Amino acid sequence: MEKDNKETNSLVAWLRKIREPKKTVSLTKKLLFSLLILLFGIAMGVGSKMLDTMAFNELPGFLQAIDIINLLGRLAIWIFIAVVISVYSNSPLRAALNTFLFFLGMVASYYVYSMLAAGFFPRSYAMIWFAITAVSPFLAFVCWYAKGKGWIAIVISGLILGVLFAQAILLFQGIRIANYPEVVIWIAAAVVLWRKPKEFLIELAICIATAVVYQLFIPYWG
Repeated sequence: MEKDNKETNSLVAWLRKIREPKKTVSLTKKLLFSLLILLFGIAMGVGSKMLDTMAFNELPGFLQAIDIINLLGRLAIWIFIAVVISVYSNSPLRAALNTFLFFLGMVASYYVYSMLAAGFFPRSYAMIWFAITAVSPFLAFVCWYAKGKGWIAIVISGLILGVLFAQAILLFQGIRIANYPEVVIWIAAAVVLWRKPKEFLIELAICIATAVVYQLFIPYWG
């Protein structure tokens, strides 16, 4: 038991060297923030399904320009939202909780609205999103350390940017932009995960390598 406690303490100390959790936020503010994240997820789920039921030419011009319906049907925007929620939470545990609440609200409201308003439940597609929701706390816990110090933080940041880069740029069909809004999402993520220039260059190298491996094994599904 004593050995287990020492190992746990050493792991916690190692993680804190990467990034130290903030302890200045009151419990009331934490609960309020988590509630707002849940409500935001619900709003995004309902909004996404409402857009699914609308004809493209019924949408406002700027939503047509960014192809909002297809954008919300792909991964990049949801990864970006999850990363922002994660890295700006006060601790890795809060990141895990807040990200889970977002996906829980978004996925549940999307499919509840789908069944109530459209009488339709795409089981196979829903299972993918249920799985994403289930693993989101673990991924968010790791993502929180992307804003930390040292090589672990750099690697995590590079992996995140690489996955987003793979959504935006096609590398094996003649290098070209796959989706312009997702290029903007990648740039926004790069700003969020920005660090010192030398470290950012390493981050970019990891990003490109990750995107190459990603597209080798996971076809683009935009």
